[in-house]
Amino acid sequence: MKAIVCTKYGSPDVLQIKEIEKPVPEDNEVLIRIHATTATAAHSMMRKGKPLFGRLFTGITRPKNPVPGTEFAGEIEAVGKNVKLFRAGDRVFGSTDLEGGCYAEYICLAEDAVLAPMPANMASEEAAAILDGASTALHFLRDKGNIQPGQNVLINGASGSVGTAAVQLAKYFGAKVTGVCSTANIELVNSLGADNVIDYTQEDFTATHGAYDLIFDAVGKSSFSRCKGSLKQGGVYLTTVAGLQAFVDMAWTSGMGDKKARFGAAGLRSSDEKTKDLLVVKDLAEAGQIRAVIDRRYPLGAIADAHRYVDTGRKKGNAVITVVG
Repeated sequence: MKAIVCTKYGSPDVLQIKEIEKPVPEDNEVLIRIHATTATAAHSMMRKGKPLFGRLFTGITRPKNPVPGTEFAGEIEAVGKNVKLFRAGDRVFGSTDLEGGCYAEYICLAEDAVLAPMPANMASEEAAAILDGASTALHFLRDKGNIQPGQNVLINGASGSVGTAAVQLAKYFGAKVTGVCSTANIELVNSLGADNVIDYTQEDFTATHGAYDLIFDAVGKSSFSRCKGSLKQGGVYLTTVAGLQAFVDMAWTSGMGDKKARFGAAGLRSSDEKTKDLLVVKDLAEAGQIRAVIDRRYPLGAIADAHRYVDTGRKKGNAVITVVG
């Protein structure tokens, strides 16, 4: 089968398409024909091996799994004899997180992995696109931010894969949503339901004092100290990027003050927790509460080009890799 192989950290050029052996499912596994996957900022960081502490999970000197990719949508081709939850022909989507393996034509997963039926109203490209952003945003807004109806919520990076999902989910939870993006993405963020949109090239959102119950930095380009003044009393600052300063802020605010800084390692939760969230995403997608935002599509052989585009930082929503046309 064809797969993208990455044996060292570096630029997008380290991603090479090769022929490798097709996996065979064990008794408790399903064999999935991958139709679509994604290229995200997280994948770019894993490819670079940055930040360095992340290598504790992905491999110290080189990637543990030479086949990258953490999200997929596709169809089950075969099942092991002990599998009860799925059968051949089921359309499914899911994630492997730090285990990787999704930049390939096939993958084998245990039936109790992070795997669920694909939203019935979505094509594979849409299901792959909605998966990571929505699951991540759901964990941050609901679990870490305790989002409530009527709150004022600001999403920084509202046009990215996590941000586009966060705007839609915050509206679903009944919040009044302000999205922060560039001029080119104002129309997109408005279309997702944002009540207000701030163009960061024209206005500094942190200049507004005491306005927000929750600030979710979906791109990790702000800081708690910078955003603290914009939070209401009891407000919460969330960031997706776990830098040293973020950990210092979390430790400091856990015992001091009524404004809190929080980070959530969504990918390090149990498979059961992540699968439950995947089913929530499925239900919301089928109900029309959230939709996928796809910026560009690439074939598997152009994965390096997809990563180059992600590295520009100008991606709107998701970059999707079509494995099977």
